[in-house]
Amino acid sequence: MDPRERQFVDRMGLVMERFGGTRTMGRLYAWLLICDPPHQSLAELAAQLGVSKTAISTIARQLEAASMIERVPTSRREHHYQVIHGGWEQVMRVQLAALQPAIETLDFGLSVVGDDRPEQRARLEDTREFFAFTALDGDRFLQRWQDYREKPADDDGGGG
Repeated sequence: MDPRERQFVDRMGLVMERFGGTRTMGRLYAWLLICDPPHQSLAELAAQLGVSKTAISTIARQLEAASMIERVPTSRREHHYQVIHGGWEQVMRVQLAALQPAIETLDFGLSVVGDDRPEQRARLEDTREFFAFTALDGDRFLQRWQDYREKPADDDGGGG
């Protein structure tokens, strides 16, 4: 890995931390975005990132479970991984799906807190409406993303 690639990989580690993952998770994902060939074995990933093969294996399973990377069949027994197209979209879908139980919990909270507690109800209502809006707008956002991706590249706004 050349110095600029390493800088990119390290920066993506910080980005992933901001999203709640680990730095190594971000570094692994970043390397898989730019590596050649586009799939790498656990041993190759560990060597490039300077992390143990065990740690890479654990993180690869987490990224695979999140639908961000996938295992690639090879003629050898070792596991190879590559980035999945649309992985971040899938992460967003999972996060949006988690909003519904939050909304239901806030609805329950509203049933617990009576009208005699207007300040508490106002906070619950505000939080519930934020989650409900986010869920609704998130679905619209993902549809706009799909529409954007399907546009020809020469249209205004880029696209697929």
